[in-house]
Amino acid sequence: MNTNQGHIDLSHGAGGRATAQLIAEVFRRHFDNPLLAQGNDQALFQPPAGRLVISTDGHVISPLFFPGGDIGCLSVHGTINDVAMAGARPLYLSAAFIIEEGFPLRELVRIVESMAAAAKAAGVPIVTGDTKVVERGKGDGVFITTTGIGVVPDGINISGELAQPGDAILLNGSIGDHGVAVLSQRENLGFETTLRSDTAALHELVAVMIAAVPEIHCLRDPTRGGVAATLNELAQQSGVGMQLREEAIPVRTEVAAACELLGLDPLQIANEGKLIAICPAAQADKLLAAMRAHPLGAAAAIIGEVVEDKLQFVQMTTCFGGNRIVDWPVGEQLPRIC
Repeated sequence: MNTNQGHIDLSHGAGGRATAQLIAEVFRRHFDNPLLAQGNDQALFQPPAGRLVISTDGHVISPLFFPGGDIGCLSVHGTINDVAMAGARPLYLSAAFIIEEGFPLRELVRIVESMAAAAKAAGVPIVTGDTKVVERGKGDGVFITTTGIGVVPDGINISGELAQPGDAILLNGSIGDHGVAVLSQRENLGFETTLRSDTAALHELVAVMIAAVPEIHCLRDPTRGGVAATLNELAQQSGVGMQLREEAIPVRTEVAAACELLGLDPLQIANEGKLIAICPAAQADKLLAAMRAHPLGAAAAIIGEVVEDKLQFVQMTTCFGGNRIVDWPVGEQLPRIC
């Protein structure tokens, strides 16, 4: 198979020799690990002690390659992060590909290499998967679905319904970087930026945070819908309100400028390397210090607090001293962003 010049055709998804060759020369070659090498339709492993966590995530981003990442590393990081938000240590990933007929093999290899590098760097191997091919014009290149399994240590209880009035709300860094980096590559948007996506695996940061403050109540990564959607979701789950401070929320100048140009709210822009943590106020400074000691939390900040509110509103004190509602995003402002 010439992976530098060839293209995907329907035979690659037909289950015959071409499928076996694609799996062997592209997927197994780059994802190689002992569980994948079992060669079965499933990976057999011995689960460790603790409570198991499973999460799955579909990735349909456009364009497939963007400043700071691509659909490959994004699909690994996204599922690792979803597992980690339970306080879990991610163990294994599966990956399913839907590939359009005619997709260049060299681009598929580039994506797979990126996934393999991201999985290796995170220490979370891809141990099983599936490949399907659809007719030309019905798949838009490639879609990837990843599923992750992890284990939560005994004594850790982190969930979206545990936020309590008086808790502190923390964020590990600047918001909107991923969304603006991707938007800068869209053909119909005429702006340029040197900004790169923040896509990253957050499980090691989470482990540091839990070691410092095991009493963390909630963790959530604000991906599609951004910080606004995530905090509204947590407010509803816990039956509380949220009060934010605009001046405390880190936003890069490039992101603020792009959002002003496009009429967008940075709080509603997708992130792929950010997390929101909610913990008892008495532990907030300790948690903040632990986050800032890790490279992925160097710009962490306390951005607000949980309050009693039967209406479950998320509100924000603005830089001008006013107060506004931070509502759910309406419609699909940024399609195909993750």
